[in-house]
Amino acid sequence: NIDTWWRQFLVSIYSPFEKLLPGKNSNSLAPNPNSMAPSFMFEAPSDEEPELSESKDEDNEEAEEEEEGDEAEDKPSKPKTKSQSPWDFTSYSESVAEEHARRGTTSVDFKISKILQQSSSPAQQEETSDSESDKQVDYRSEDEDEENSNARDNKSFFAPAEGASFHANSFMELNLSRPLLRACETLGYTKPTPIQAACIPLALTGRDICGSAITGSGKTAAFALPTLERLLFRPKRVSAIRVLILTPARELAVQVHSMIEKLAQYTDIRCCLIVGGLSLKAQETALRLMPDIVVATPGRMIDHLRNTMSVDLDDLAVLILDEADRLLELGFSAEIHELVRLCPKRRQTMLFSATMTEEVDELVKLSLTRPLRLSADSSTKRPSTLTEEVVRIRRMREVNQEAVLLSLCTKTFTSRVIIF
Repeated sequence: NIDTWWRQFLVSIYSPFEKLLPGKNSNSLAPNPNSMAPSFMFEAPSDEEPELSESKDEDNEEAEEEEEGDEAEDKPSKPKTKSQSPWDFTSYSESVAEEHARRGTTSVDFKISKILQQSSSPAQQEETSDSESDKQVDYRSEDEDEENSNARDNKSFFAPAEGASFHANSFMELNLSRPLLRACETLGYTKPTPIQAACIPLALTGRDICGSAITGSGKTAAFALPTLERLLFRPKRVSAIRVLILTPARELAVQVHSMIEKLAQYTDIRCCLIVGGLSLKAQETALRLMPDIVVATPGRMIDHLRNTMSVDLDDLAVLILDEADRLLELGFSAEIHELVRLCPKRRQTMLFSATMTEEVDELVKLSLTRPLRLSADSSTKRPSTLTEEVVRIRRMREVNQEAVLLSLCTKTFTSRVIIF
């Protein structure tokens, strides 16, 4: 009974597969030695036609030629389908395209080519010099590229300042580090001024900037904060002069130096002041210690570069020209040109000027590369918190100028006064 049950169980399992194998008896589990070996045929998918071998195609062609005979001369010849080699990628792509056209679908290659055509169509509407990519591009050195860029018009010389925002609610929005944010909070800075909101994000990207803003608009913090942000990530093992700030007067240099020290009070960045009227030996010692930032007047800085050993600008990364119009008016044109020549070409340059004269434009073209033009509060002449007074004294009373000035300072303007 057990053998009979086991045999029926095996037959029930084996019978579905027995139809696939020719020469098998459904009542017998033993294989038939006289039967042929099973032949496995892979059927082609429903959406593709089976490929024929080359030998069969040749035989079919010869048979068709023998059968048709003279009828081929009267009837138009039908296109003969040739076998497709698996290595013939061109015909394969054509057959794939035909298959997609027959089914009404779209291939990935067609979508990619369509997107490329759409992206290249606006570029073709521009000038032919920009869109012709088949022309051979000759190699040009960096000096030749700079000469060609300097020879451009004023319109193409400045880079477009699209995306520059002159509005920011807080310094947190300007992507500054915590030590600088803490220093701004200590100094009482709550909201950036328009020139600071526009200059700081662009200066952090390393772009050259040509900015102009009115007096009291916060230009010093506009170039000091992004410079300090970059110096926070400097290689600290190598000491070098990385930032040079040039000012036209000693008083302005002292003011910029004190502002930078206040902003960098929570960092390890060192700043040095190089101006006339101070001890040369003390300044030489400070320069040999390789401070990160040097605030200087042009004449004294050139004096140290010529006469002080082991002091150079080979590692300079940022050059800042503050009050450029005053620098040129006071006769520092030759010194500025020499300092620009001594600085590395791979640097970031920021120039700030209240007025843009022809000499300032020449200096911009000489020292800046594709700068961004930023102008804040150009419509107004002075900030709302600043009061300007011009006192005219008649000739007969010119002897009493100092007395008139003292009386104004003691009676009318008693605090926070700047006298030019």
